[in-house]
Amino acid sequence: MELPQKLAILAGAAKYDASCTSAGSPSPPAKPAGGLCRGAAAERAPAGQGSFGVRAPAGICHSWTGDGRCVSLLKVLYSNVCRYDCAYCANRVSADILRTSFTSEELFTLTCEFYRRNYIEGLFLSSGIFSDPDIVMCKLIETAKKLRTQGGYGGYIHLKIIPGSGENLIREAGRWADRLSANIELPTEKSLRSLAPQKSGKLIFGAMGQVWEASAETGEDRRRLRHVPAFAPGGQSTQLVVGASAEDDRTIMGLSSALYRKYELRRVYYSAYAPVGRLPPAEQGNLLLREHRLYQADWLLRFYHYQIRELFDGGPNLDRTFDPKLAWALRHLNFFPLELKTASYEELLRVPGLGVRSARRIIEIRRRQALSFTGLSRLGVIFKRARYFVTLGGRFAGGPPPLDNPAVMTGILGAEKADPQLPLFDPRQD
Repeated sequence: MELPQKLAILAGAAKYDASCTSAGSPSPPAKPAGGLCRGAAAERAPAGQGSFGVRAPAGICHSWTGDGRCVSLLKVLYSNVCRYDCAYCANRVSADILRTSFTSEELFTLTCEFYRRNYIEGLFLSSGIFSDPDIVMCKLIETAKKLRTQGGYGGYIHLKIIPGSGENLIREAGRWADRLSANIELPTEKSLRSLAPQKSGKLIFGAMGQVWEASAETGEDRRRLRHVPAFAPGGQSTQLVVGASAEDDRTIMGLSSALYRKYELRRVYYSAYAPVGRLPPAEQGNLLLREHRLYQADWLLRFYHYQIRELFDGGPNLDRTFDPKLAWALRHLNFFPLELKTASYEELLRVPGLGVRSARRIIEIRRRQALSFTGLSRLGVIFKRARYFVTLGGRFAGGPPPLDNPAVMTGILGAEKADPQLPLFDPRQD
């Protein structure tokens, strides 16, 4: 099979894995040898060899697919041949699809040439389980190692860990990759047995634990010894499929919270179930909205100091009408209004329309000068939401009625309908 045809098949086969958003890691600057390129050299490149590619601390470039998913280029499978028969996977052994595989040399050439042509900013490499887990893992490692040592590639690499592969192989993978990930896919062992009978939650969690242990040990060694090589400096991530099994949102978020605590994951990604047979538009829309709400709740857990019990004190599933932060605020009207002149940082984070950055700015600005309603927007506050939940000098903006007045709810609903594309939570905005 020709290489372009392989690329079309294996890039298409990789699109269902959402856990590929990149998080770059710093690489030390070095002079490229022989004029090969103008990027920074990776510490992993052999001495005297030119290098190309750079891992910036803020991350690398992303590509957005037609359905809104964030993709790191080049995102491919090593092979779509798989021995497993997972019900949610388009590449399962029982699927009637065209099968093919790359070689390490082909992936090496594709990555180098695409990067030099500015087509890509990084590599995300996964694979179907075409053989014993150790053999599959060795092929992924071989590709990454070849890029680093033979090609002098210093850009971003994300490798998928194959659960069941040996600890030495996982440690070797972390030597060449910036980020590692082992996908849980389903939130309970019962769901795995039902929909992915060949997979084992114990093996998946074991792989995560080995990555965490290797990262912790390497971090300790690097604090004492200068030349210890980094281990997966971009951390690890995982993916959960939403809607393939019957678990509620509280179960899913409870698992995510435990993973963040126990394994210090950088991200848990949520992927709306996309069966091979197309879902009716309304049902697919509900799954995508549910995925969106889970991402919002995930951000509240990681950056806004919320607890699982708070997000779900209204029931086992997240509200579909309002985002989780606004839904919590409406369930706890006795917490509001907050006075902007005196509220603490933690209290400000609870206000719909205030994000991490805008809350910090309010704390900083009020130490030096008087706050004003007109100046809040310049601080990053989404005022059409926040105005119902804050006072300044004991007064609401424009004098709106108390929070329990039906007119306020009408105004909030109107603001939500006027802005149907609700943004994901991030540190810059609510």
